[in-house]
Amino acid sequence: MPAIRPERSIFLLLLALLIVGLAFGSTYWLYAVQQRVNIWVQHTLRVENQLSALLLHAQEAESAQRGFMLTRKDSFLGPYEVFRGQWRQELAALRMEVRDNPPQARSVEELEELLDDRLFLMRTGIERRRRGEVVPAGDFDAGMVTMARIRALVATMRAREAQLLKGRTANDNRLSTMVSAGLAVSAVLITLLGAVALRTAYRRVAEATESQQALADINRRLMSEARDRETAEGQLRQMQKMESIGQLTGGIAHDFNNMLAIVIGSLDIVRRRLAPDADTRVVRGIDNATEGAQRAAQLTARLLAFSRQQPLDPQPTDVNKLVGGMSELLRRTIGESIRVETVLAGGLWRASIDASQLESAIINLCVNSRDAMPMGGRLTIETANAHLDDAYAAVHGDVAAGQYVMVSVTDSGTGMPPEVVERAFDPFFTTKGVGKGTGLGLSQVFGFIKQSRGHVKIYSEPGEGTVIKIYLPRHYGPEPAAGTLMAPPAELPRARGEEIILVVEDEERVRHMSVDSLRELGYTIVQASDGEQALEMLTIQPRIDMLFTDVVMPGINGRVLADRARASHPGLKILYTTGYTRNAIVHNGMLDPGVSFLAKPFTLDQLAAKVRQVLDADPAQA
Repeated sequence: MPAIRPERSIFLLLLALLIVGLAFGSTYWLYAVQQRVNIWVQHTLRVENQLSALLLHAQEAESAQRGFMLTRKDSFLGPYEVFRGQWRQELAALRMEVRDNPPQARSVEELEELLDDRLFLMRTGIERRRRGEVVPAGDFDAGMVTMARIRALVATMRAREAQLLKGRTANDNRLSTMVSAGLAVSAVLITLLGAVALRTAYRRVAEATESQQALADINRRLMSEARDRETAEGQLRQMQKMESIGQLTGGIAHDFNNMLAIVIGSLDIVRRRLAPDADTRVVRGIDNATEGAQRAAQLTARLLAFSRQQPLDPQPTDVNKLVGGMSELLRRTIGESIRVETVLAGGLWRASIDASQLESAIINLCVNSRDAMPMGGRLTIETANAHLDDAYAAVHGDVAAGQYVMVSVTDSGTGMPPEVVERAFDPFFTTKGVGKGTGLGLSQVFGFIKQSRGHVKIYSEPGEGTVIKIYLPRHYGPEPAAGTLMAPPAELPRARGEEIILVVEDEERVRHMSVDSLRELGYTIVQASDGEQALEMLTIQPRIDMLFTDVVMPGINGRVLADRARASHPGLKILYTTGYTRNAIVHNGMLDPGVSFLAKPFTLDQLAAKVRQVLDADPAQA
């Protein structure tokens, strides 16, 4: 074996040192590449998280603003106020992350402008809603377009970051492959260093795996947040659907009640004008038609009730007296197989409520209880004073803490599972068979109680019966003066002397029906088709005792007409009528104080009694 010359030995030593140095340097360089890849991964995650958080907060602010626009409750505006106060700080942090990337930096500037525009539209809508103004539809469309542009821009920025990460990682991976090949060639000479490099590589793989796991966890969290957001949006869509149904109901109620007023009034007049010996088949046909029209009127009233658009006239009401007076009616309504009991509290406060609507609500609850006890059972109506404290109001966001008059209806029927209880007040929801219920009974009760600023709660379990408690606002004013209850007159109240009534109605057939009905009662009638003509009639015929006017009319509405008429005729009595009340004589769901109102459709008996009541009222209270 030839001896290795010193020069060659030195060369081999230097070569070995060079190889070792290259191996060490390559290993170090590979470590640095992996660190750089990890840094870029973390950078991309931070940018994506910041973009996702910014978009999420913007969407939460938008949802909060929508909730406020629907309910006018400031409690919905929490996320909006938070986002409004911190979005610029979040954007500044994002700008710092992408400052070395010109396209991303420009996108951040564009995102700032879009967010500023969206917040401006939100703030403008909130301010208009607080002032009671109608928010133009264009503002909603502009807000949706701006939000769509924000989502698109965020998606573009995230895609750009992902593409950058992909390119950088691919380039580093190629270089890493070359270095690994060199290390494999020199592994025979530097086994120990190779083992160290291998351990380092394993460690870096573990770190990459942890990073991937962290990314997967973040993705799962984002997906969970997206599902929660979809749930909230679904609830918001349900609220919007309910509001749309209410608006549709109010829109058709006016015309529908006008038509029913013509039918019911005309049938009533025909029935009264029939000879005593008229054909019984004709009489029965008129009675059937009248009953059908009245049932249609009741259905319209139920629709207005659940949409919280019926006119209410709350008065100090003795609920014990009202419930006690209903006992016989309830026993006839629910049948003999059910035992009715009443438990009336002593010292019960008076409730500020529309008594006739409360009576209808109690009957609805009792009928539902009867249907839940097909084999008979026990029905208990109980009254009590109640106080709903701040803790209860905090759990139930639509309840104001304070004192209430409680009326509960308890049955021993089949009860309801939780999913049915949750939907019990939804309109048109019913568990009864086809043709056995409209699904409007409980929704009518719910709408009436909420419109009266009260509260309703269901407690039920399958097989254990049901308790429905309604909480009526307590009356805090002076006690009403005691009066003598007058028995209903045996005959229709009629005109006294030459009493003149001005009838104002834009619907011709309704006007003719009203005029015929009042003439049937002996009144002298002057008629007008709109507010302008009515003012002319007041000038031509100054001695008019009462103005009987529709509320919803083109041009001058009924309330403006009445104000102008009283300016020239201070003692003029006013009676309003309409099939759908807007904000002319009804505010916050309640009739204005001192307003006399007759809802369409009405019968001749109701018209006669109301007209006589208004004409006989004290002029100081008219």
